Amino acid sequence: MKHRGRHRRRRRGAALRAALAGTALALTATATIVSTSQATVAEDPGALKPLTSAADTAQLQLQERLVPRRSLDRLASAMGGTVGVADVLASADHSLREAADCDSGEQDSLPVTPAADAAYCWDPTDTLTDDWRPASVTTSSEADDDGLWGANRVVLAGWTHSTSTGPAASRGLARVAVINANGSAHPSYAWVLLTVPSADGSTYRGLTSGISGMVWYEDKLLVTTTLGSADALYVYDLNRIQRTSMLSEAIGRVPGGWSADGFRYVMPAVGSYRFTSGVCAEDGAPCPSALSVDRGTAPDSLVLGEWTPAGSDRRARLWRYAFDESPKRDGLLATDTFGRADAVEAYRTGASEIRGVLSYRPPGATGSEWYVGHLPGAMDGHGSLWRQDTKGARAADCGSDASHRCWATGTGSLSYAPDTGEVWSVSDRMLFSVPLRSIDASLG
Repeated sequence: MKHRGRHRRRRRGAALRAALAGTALALTATATIVSTSQATVAEDPGALKPLTSAADTAQLQLQERLVPRRSLDRLASAMGGTVGVADVLASADHSLREAADCDSGEQDSLPVTPAADAAYCWDPTDTLTDDWRPASVTTSSEADDDGLWGANRVVLAGWTHSTSTGPAASRGLARVAVINANGSAHPSYAWVLLTVPSADGSTYRGLTSGISGMVWYEDKLLVTTTLGSADALYVYDLNRIQRTSMLSEAIGRVPGGWSADGFRYVMPAVGSYRFTSGVCAEDGAPCPSALSVDRGTAPDSLVLGEWTPAGSDRRARLWRYAFDESPKRDGLLATDTFGRADAVEAYRTGASEIRGVLSYRPPGATGSEWYVGHLPGAMDGHGSLWRQDTKGARAADCGSDASHRCWATGTGSLSYAPDTGEVWSVSDRMLFSVPLRSIDASLG
């Protein structure tokens, strides 16, 4: 039997739970200090500008495209059935290391201020080269209001392979680390390769996409795609993970079984969303780079941030879609009779190179605060984390030059865990969490 979460809409108001990390995860201040010479002043992105015109919001409309269930069932049957998250965790063969066991380069990638409350570096076998890089994170706290998936507390981290280095068969692929976050000082994890099934369900190919954004809501995992792709988001089902039978570089059906570039598990896409206005363009549909879940709205909503290059004349967009409340459409967006999803809120922001976005609405509040992590003009240094609303923007200061470059190196996606109050993210070297209250306190 597969374990399922207990959905927030069926039982709201769960109390805050104990922090996800153990006491051994406290970090020293020296682990996160960078010199002021390394930091430069980031440009203030300013206040959010609401988008209300039909011309603006029409560019955000999505068209849902679901893979036929018969095709998914055919593939699952041919591969020997499906497994769940608990099965993957039970076979985990990699281990994270707590911050004290990480080298100085890894520790230096963490936020300067506020300091991380919990932090881990990856199994050395996964960081021997820079071919695979982490960029996104989500947790079972986004999936379910009690923070658990079945009996487990879980973190998922998305990695993308370089398109220009490493084995040719691996270039551009996307994989997910399924991490046991039940309280161990050395959490274990296993890899799942993201794939796309053929139309008839006879085989699959690897998803070649830069998954800079990823959310887990109910039993679905939504990920961003490569810039310029016809599909803006791919959708996966955590109850449709499947085992491979051969560990070769091939991906899909092979003589004698199933392979996935050496990975033991695959997860085939169950659907996707495309902008009805076309692929992302400078004057058209946005290029989503960041995703998160806002459980403070009614219904819960998917939050997105747009990628724009530093120095661009076009201001990036932040927006949201409502999740469907029908039990038959768990984890999918609310759509009309034609399968179209419209944005229910949208803004322009002065932030560029957005890598993370959060929207948080405290209980009883009528509006949300937006948190935007970005790297203005410097892809190899510490990023900035700004809190924005329609009145202005604020960020932490660090260094004598009043630099706002205080967030993590590489500035990965953001994931809020309402049951613990933690914000999870990734640097280019580490997985970490920071209490949201500490982020707010650092803003002065």
